[in-house]
This record gives sequence, C-alpha cells and structure tokens, in this order.
Amino acid sequence: MGNIHILAIFRESSTLVVLLLMSVLSLTFALERWWAFRGAEARADGVLDAVRGLLGGGGKPEAAAEWCRAHPSAVAEVVRYGLLHAGSPRKDLEELMLSKLKEERLRLERFLGVLGTMGNIAPFVGLFGTVVGIIKAFRDLAASGTGGPAVVAQGIAEALVATAAGLLVAIPAAILYNYFMGRLKRVTVEMEVASSRLLVALGAR
Repeated sequence: MGNIHILAIFRESSTLVVLLLMSVLSLTFALERWWAFRGAEARADGVLDAVRGLLGGGGKPEAAAEWCRAHPSAVAEVVRYGLLHAGSPRKDLEELMLSKLKEERLRLERFLGVLGTMGNIAPFVGLFGTVVGIIKAFRDLAASGTGGPAVVAQGIAEALVATAAGLLVAIPAAILYNYFMGRLKRVTVEMEVASSRLLVALGAR
C-alpha cells in the first residue's frame, strides 16, 4: 500500500476543505468568546462591596452607578441598571434587573451556538466524506479491474482521513462549548446573587 499524501487528499476532497473551514471558524469564535468572558466576569461580592461603600453615609445611587460603568462586567451592568432605577417600586425594580440580566446573558451566549453546532455536525461531515471516498475507491477498482485489495485498501485509508478530520474538529469544539457554558453559568449565578442582594440593600434605604 502506497503512502497517503494529505495535501493530495485535500486537493481531491471538498469535505476536508469544509472541515478545515469549520475548524477555523471554531477557533475564531472560541477566541472571541474567551475575550468577551474575560471582560465580563466579576464577583458579585466585590461589586456590591464597592457599591455599598459609595452608598454608605448618604451617597447617591448615581455615584455608585458611575463606578459600575467605570468597572465594566456583566455583574456591574446588572447592578448599575438597578442603581439607575433605584427609585422604582421593588417589584418593578426586580423586573427591570431581571430583564437586564437576560440581556447580559444573551450577549454572553453570542456565537456559542456556533461551537455547539460544529461539535455536533463535524463528525457527520467527516463520515459523509468517508462514505464518498469509499464509493470512489470501489468505483476506481471496478474501472481498473486490477490491483485487487491493495487498491481498495489505499482508497479506504484515504477515505478514513475524513472521519479522523471530522473528529479532530468536533472534539475541541465540543470541549470549548462546554467550557464556555460552564463559565456562562457561573456569570449568571453571580448576576442573580448581585441582583437579589442589591434589592435588599436598596430596600434598606
């Protein structure tokens, strides 16, 4: 059986080209989401401690809201939104902060569906390429009439590269998707905690 030349397979297989593009997309969106989460994460206690310090001694909510704007994070945005509407009735304030929380969560979820989709469909794209490659191998064997198992083995080996490539794209994409979903869950919990505690703090005023 001859050697398998990857570049030659790429030239002959549109499936591998598609998988290469999918891997580039996955990496691009993963880096974009990493940067987005890097600037979005903050501890609820840290933000609220700073806000309480600014509100203490008769401080105005506007000053605390300005601090949140100067220290951006998902938690700070929810807290800032609550401070800007501090004069609203408690039920209205709770609804307003919940709406802001959902808005921030939606912003953080952006492009995560791409990673999830890549992780789900890449193995099927690779399998499709393998099936097409095997069909081509048997077609070439039938056309040549010679070569026997060696010709089929070479064709099948090249076809299986597509399956391997599909898994190579899918596994990192699935890992990254689960990683970012875990971070999203932690940020969401921090926003919920900050929202609830801010409602109590403002109610005490």
